[in-house]
Order: sequence, then C-alpha cells, then structure tokens
Amino acid sequence: MVKNVSLDAVDQKLALAKQYSHEGVVAGAKAAVVASVATAIPIYAFGKMSPWAKTYLNPTAKALIISTAAGMAYFVVADKTILKIARQNSFKQN
Repeated sequence: MVKNVSLDAVDQKLALAKQYSHEGVVAGAKAAVVASVATAIPIYAFGKMSPWAKTYLNPTAKALIISTAAGMAYFVVADKTILKIARQNSFKQN
C-alpha cells in the first residue's frame, strides 16, 4: 500500500534534516577547535623537552597528530549531535 505524501511534508522534512545536520557541523567544528588546542600544547611542549621527540617528531608528524585528533573529535561530536537530535524527534507524531 502506497502512502500519499504531500510535497510540503517532504520539503518540511528536508528543511529539518538540513537544519539538524548544520547543528551537527557547528558542534563538530567547535569540538575540533578545542581538540586542536588541547592536543597542540602538549605536543609542542613534549617536542621541546623530550630528546626522543626532538629526534623523531618532525613538524609534519606533530601536525599529523594534531589534525588526527581534531578530525576524530569533529566526526564523533557531529555524529553524536545528529543522533541526539534524531532520537529526540523520533517520537514526535507528524
């Protein structure tokens, strides 16, 4: 059995999905900035103080560590935000 769905309802759902994904992107970007700062300070301090780090961690390696932490934070927080919003709205009746 096929349900008749109006074009307005589809447009409304699409607009809500875009809004929710935008909220996830914003939350993920904030988390990425925090993770970058929280990772950069110890990495650069460790690079100055540790003889091993001076020898084996060049600037590219340090940047890779920081960007990996930022990328992971972005995707985890964005995904959790979108899922939280979806969970909140899953019980609403249309």
